[in-house]
Amino acid sequence: MSGRLRTVEEHLAAILAGVRALDPVEVPLAAAVGRVLAEALRARVDIPVFDNSAMDGFAVRFDDVADARPERAVTLRVVADLPAGDPADPALGAGEAIRIMTGAPVPTAADAIVPFEDTRDGLAASLGEIAVLRAPRGRGAHIRRQGEDLRAGDEVLPAGTVLTPHALGAAAAAGIGGAVRVHRRPRVVVLSTGSELVPSGEPLARGQIPESNSTLLAGLAAAAGAEIVRVAVSSDDEQAFAELLHAAHDADAVITSGGVSAGAYEVVKNALAGRVAFVKVAMQPGKPQAFGRLADGPLLFGLPGNPVSAAVSFEVFVRPALRAMQGIRETARPVLRLPAAVGWRTPAGRRQYLPAIVDTSDPARWSVRPAAPGGSGSHLAGSLAAATAYAVVPAEVDAVAAGDPVDVMLLS
Repeated sequence: MSGRLRTVEEHLAAILAGVRALDPVEVPLAAAVGRVLAEALRARVDIPVFDNSAMDGFAVRFDDVADARPERAVTLRVVADLPAGDPADPALGAGEAIRIMTGAPVPTAADAIVPFEDTRDGLAASLGEIAVLRAPRGRGAHIRRQGEDLRAGDEVLPAGTVLTPHALGAAAAAGIGGAVRVHRRPRVVVLSTGSELVPSGEPLARGQIPESNSTLLAGLAAAAGAEIVRVAVSSDDEQAFAELLHAAHDADAVITSGGVSAGAYEVVKNALAGRVAFVKVAMQPGKPQAFGRLADGPLLFGLPGNPVSAAVSFEVFVRPALRAMQGIRETARPVLRLPAAVGWRTPAGRRQYLPAIVDTSDPARWSVRPAAPGGSGSHLAGSLAAATAYAVVPAEVDAVAAGDPVDVMLLS
């Protein structure tokens, strides 16, 4: 590692410069939730497809009912009945009405809908003759016009859109079926390193700790859209680590935790020195970082081993890269500026990413406070369970006082 600390922006820029969007694949629309569009989707039909009724009631000629009011009801003769899905276009003459249900095509001769509740007996007396008690608000009342939302050929979703359930529903409503082209999910291998690590739940000897980073990082990567193809734990033996790394040749990215600092048994650094860059970043936690591309293809993200350091490093560096690999243009988390509920200390000369809780109990004044009673500490893994955000404090700030405005990176 060089002596100079990189800024967060410098290290992130170096990472994103080495990332490209993965090639597109085709998947069925119904199975595409969470995937990212590789090309824009355009409407194949108008939305709405045709003029249709927005209410259960009667299709009428507005001039016939323009003066209707409770004390001077207008009587009309019902001449047809239109449920949703009926293709009929019945004629409509003066003094006539057509019973119509929500979503049914509006007859060509009608120019307004009178809801059941604006007639004397509503649905109960909806065939034969009806008495209209209230005039519609004007021509076109309660009519959904063809194409008022989208026209065939309009762009429904641009390339780079994450396909949420709402987005998929919009695409289906626009007549888009079958397969859509999306970016392939990044194939990710997670390797946790450290001879002190024992599978969580097993008995611990002196000096041993439960291994948690693989669970943490695999979950974070999956939430960022990655396909987790392998999770493994390595001791600090370089040969054992090298074998696990070689088995990851079919991945797009390898995420390691631990072994990147300045100690004597830093297995990632010892095994990969000269092959990837090992740097110090001006942040806390997460100062030691590694990044590069392995000879057999995968990107290598070497993160520090303390759980909070690993989690923060993932959010700041790995998540944006995984999103860029999926063709997502906006790779950053949303950030709010909120007042601090309490004060806390910050590290000198390094940007702080503090696991935090956003307090929304007062709708008029949200605030932020540390998630851990002990404040900042890269070993405080328990605080991550409560964290809903990271409070991001600039390197030049020595301390945060209650009421100070703080940038807050939202995690959900």
